[in-house]
Amino acid sequence: MSDKFHALVLGATGLVGKQLVNQLLVDKRYESVTLLLRKPLAQNLFIDSNKKLQPLVIDFNRLDEYQGYFGAEHIYVCLGTTIKKAGSRANFRRVDFEYVHIAAQLARAQRAASFVWISSVGANAKSRNFYLRVKGELENAIMKMTGLEHASGVRPSLLLGEREEKRFGEWLGACLAKIMAPLFKGKLAKYRPVSAYEVAAQMIRLQRF
Repeated sequence: MSDKFHALVLGATGLVGKQLVNQLLVDKRYESVTLLLRKPLAQNLFIDSNKKLQPLVIDFNRLDEYQGYFGAEHIYVCLGTTIKKAGSRANFRRVDFEYVHIAAQLARAQRAASFVWISSVGANAKSRNFYLRVKGELENAIMKMTGLEHASGVRPSLLLGEREEKRFGEWLGACLAKIMAPLFKGKLAKYRPVSAYEVAAQMIRLQRF
């Protein structure tokens, strides 16, 4: 395998996605970083001193038409929304399950070296919680796929970081979680709040170099 890698990122403008792209741009192992986007990047969102960035605006409802881009060695999927923002459970599932599942299928078809996506702590296909159930169903669907040998889902708890959109519930939860973090020990450690930067770093560590 080449000593230089190509990365493909879906969900580059979200909380974790931005941290991930910034880390990839300064990682000397990567020669290029392609972003599949819903809309053009805001000016100066990323500092691309080494001219690695290759943004492309696409229609995610026609994701399979962009199969060729999934020939990158490393596929990163940071897609995610909320039911409130999506407008319905069906729209939420389209983003958090269908798009990610299709991306995994395309990565398999193009023989990507590895595929990493964001799941959630507590993901369980049998959960009564709709969000956790969808995340669990996605984990099951991807991990059961044959031909996608190096697939990994990261399972963060509450994400810490500056969001463009303010979510009062998450802000309040983050404040309380920071106070209670010392109590999250042993089996509860996985519920500690985690920075978006660290989640992005973990995604890179999970890739196959």
